[in-house]
Amino acid sequence: MAGRIVQEDIQVVRERARIDEVVEQYVALRNAGGGARKGLCPFHDEKSPSFNVRPSVGTYHCFGCGVGGDVYRFLMEIEGLTFVEAVERLAAKYGVVLRYEEGSTPGPRREPNQRPRLLEAHRLAGEFYAAYLGTAPEAQEGRRFVQDRGFTQAAAERFGMGFSPRSGEALVDHLRGKGFTDDELVTGGLAGRGNRGLYDRFRGRLMWPIREMTGEIVGFGARRIFDDDRIEAKYLNTSESPIYKKSQVLYGIDLARRSISGQSQAVIVEGYTDVMACHEAGVTTAVATCGTAFGEDHARVLRRLMLDHDAFRGEVVFTFDGDEAGQRAALKTFQGDQQFVSQTYVAVEPRGMDPCDLRIADGDEAVQQLIAGRIPLYRFVLDNMLRSYDLERGDQRVDAVREAVTLVRSIRDKSKVDELLREIAGRVGVDVGRVRAEHRRLADRKPAPAREGGAVVTAPQAPVEQPAAPSIGGPQFADEREALKALTQYPHVARHHLAGLVPEDFSHPIARHLFVHLQGQGWPDTEDSTWLPRALDAVEGDTPRKILEVAAVEPMLAGQSNVEAVVSSVLARLRLLSLGRRISEVKSRLQRTDPVAEAERYQEVFGELIALEQQHREARDLILGVPNA
Repeated sequence: MAGRIVQEDIQVVRERARIDEVVEQYVALRNAGGGARKGLCPFHDEKSPSFNVRPSVGTYHCFGCGVGGDVYRFLMEIEGLTFVEAVERLAAKYGVVLRYEEGSTPGPRREPNQRPRLLEAHRLAGEFYAAYLGTAPEAQEGRRFVQDRGFTQAAAERFGMGFSPRSGEALVDHLRGKGFTDDELVTGGLAGRGNRGLYDRFRGRLMWPIREMTGEIVGFGARRIFDDDRIEAKYLNTSESPIYKKSQVLYGIDLARRSISGQSQAVIVEGYTDVMACHEAGVTTAVATCGTAFGEDHARVLRRLMLDHDAFRGEVVFTFDGDEAGQRAALKTFQGDQQFVSQTYVAVEPRGMDPCDLRIADGDEAVQQLIAGRIPLYRFVLDNMLRSYDLERGDQRVDAVREAVTLVRSIRDKSKVDELLREIAGRVGVDVGRVRAEHRRLADRKPAPAREGGAVVTAPQAPVEQPAAPSIGGPQFADEREALKALTQYPHVARHHLAGLVPEDFSHPIARHLFVHLQGQGWPDTEDSTWLPRALDAVEGDTPRKILEVAAVEPMLAGQSNVEAVVSSVLARLRLLSLGRRISEVKSRLQRTDPVAEAERYQEVFGELIALEQQHREARDLILGVPNA
């Protein structure tokens, strides 16, 4: 196993890997002023963006869940990597050749976490399949399928399509020749193990690489082409592996992510060819699930890209077949629609065509019109629900209204409730007052208390909390927090305004500790994106680290239009407040000193007071911009 990476190389990679570029592969970021950027946190569910990234200092922090760190920590958290794997991933991306201590040599690592090796195996498999589709005689049926579905060779290459040989061992032999072990191929889902040894997991099938948002291949989708294929399933997908979780992957997300973020729209289709058809037709926000229903993890991925929260409403468009199965899928989606704050729509082709068939039949414009003609999901569900009632009968109309108002309760945008109640009244054919009354009755209904063993179960009383020690987040420490921001975000500027500033100027013990710690790192002469990550690495204790991470990304209250003036003013104000506290203490001491019996002591304290008041005036003049006399 390779040794430790040379520290100098770790710093080189950190300098080249801009944290906002890396984060934007997973999260939609928007400018937040002062050089900071923000988005929805990828590590917890939230309705408003509290995830902050500050490229100038190379750090991120979420004010909601408290996670934070540098570019390495981000990759480790979001991808489940070790530190070494995070460094190696970024080194490969930014063209840095790593050196290892203890005489080891660089190259693919064999660590317990096999992610780098498995990703490399899948990359090579994707190239192997793609080359086979383009040249092998037995892949002719696959090439004909691509053509019959209306796709050019360029489209197939853009989506990385390939073909798996029918022999059953071609890929295994190819990857063994590249140095991969049998265990790695089986673990990654590229091969299976039988009585006669290893065999290719996919044989004689048209292949689609399934990529993460970053563009790395983590699995494959395979379509049946030959009638004598012993596996009857039309589609096969890679089995779940250390790098492939079908509940978290969306096919086409690598190509669609920028459009989804820019247009605040995501189109969910049902298959690989539907994604391709949409993109070829100009609907570049299309993605699909991979052999599983659309779920919470998929929703979380899209919410991050769309910045989907109460103040910013994107839209999600589901395409379903017009048959009964498609209607059931729409109803199931509606039940899980609370995953989005975005407006959710349905696009259904009247003849039951999916986007790929529609494009073949009517061209690109028809696919665009299908998405443009989307209808709200609740309306689609309402239409299907009302079909189950005979609205010519009075009792059926009553029942229809009662069920319809339950749908209204699921609508997130409460400003639309009254209009929806009017719509129900018109569709069912009753007075709107009756619909409103039924809606009120349903809203007033309180759930019965839970029962357990025949007895009413009441919630346990919360324990009385003891008063906590003063938090650095309290208003009395606002100036100390601003000073920490100035020191962490602009250390090369702050170094010129530290004259007279001492640790005792910070009244909070953690702030004082962090000032001493930062001083110990040596203030940089110029802007240095590696200085703060090094300082963070050296901090001892989770609480100081989190406070420093917050200071590194939270915008300064005074703004940053004139950094030099803001930093100077913030540090001078901290000094001013500290001098004020010391003056009060000295005055109190002076009052307790007898000027006759303790004349020498009194003069000493009085001289200290005069000196402090002079320093206080100088600090105040600096804040007010008064020139020195």
